Amino acid sequence: MRRFPPERIVCLTEETVETLYLLGEDRRIVGVSGYAVRPPQVRREKPQVSAFTSADLPKILALEPDLVLAFSDLQAEIVASLARAGVAVHLFNQRDVEGCLAMIRTVGALVGAAERAEALAQSYAAHLAEAAAENAGRVRPKVYFEEWDEPMISGIGWVSDLIGYAGGQDVFPDLSRAQAAKDRIVTAEQVIAAAPDVILASWCGKRVNVERIRARPGWHAIPAVASGRIHEIKSPLILQPGPAALTDGFAAIRAALAVRQSGG
Repeated sequence: MRRFPPERIVCLTEETVETLYLLGEDRRIVGVSGYAVRPPQVRREKPQVSAFTSADLPKILALEPDLVLAFSDLQAEIVASLARAGVAVHLFNQRDVEGCLAMIRTVGALVGAAERAEALAQSYAAHLAEAAAENAGRVRPKVYFEEWDEPMISGIGWVSDLIGYAGGQDVFPDLSRAQAAKDRIVTAEQVIAAAPDVILASWCGKRVNVERIRARPGWHAIPAVASGRIHEIKSPLILQPGPAALTDGFAAIRAALAVRQSGG
């Protein structure tokens, strides 16, 4: 970095944007991902410089960033191009709740707001622990989380963790620890065999079609389908590995697990 704390930060994914706003450090942000929607004012306050797997490198370089924050192997090529251009980058790769909390603490440290970041992370951890304590001893419904429909991709690590904190039981917990989405692909037969009590779906970038899920061959026998317990969770809430998932995404999971039947 040219300066510490960095004065000009570009965020290529939305969770670091929201974290900086929550820490009161949003003045440092000079460019964001086109997917950044939290808080709502970010759409009008900050220029958009990237999608998820692509970025406008000349536009980013023109902003003269001290630091670029990125996420996952899917942005590795963007990061490499920026590094070759002499830009300081930090690529996060959080895949579970602990990783999300570590990201918040790290962002805080990078901008000289470590104490505020620690307090924020601890508040999220305490809320999750409180929810888990409330569910101790209760029957844990089996939950299938669908991140994509064709092919069917089961939930990533932080989603699986949040299902557990909410009192549910992820039916594919081992797959949730896989790094790549292709390693979380499941078959219709596997889901039928898992017999989930609840189906949660969040198809990244498009609306979930509950009727299409219900009509899949052989799925009428799945308890979740038979009882109408199929719920969409909006992708900006749950597929963003940071504050959104830890707050509104988690609340949506808890609400879905509390509903005993469709409309009930």
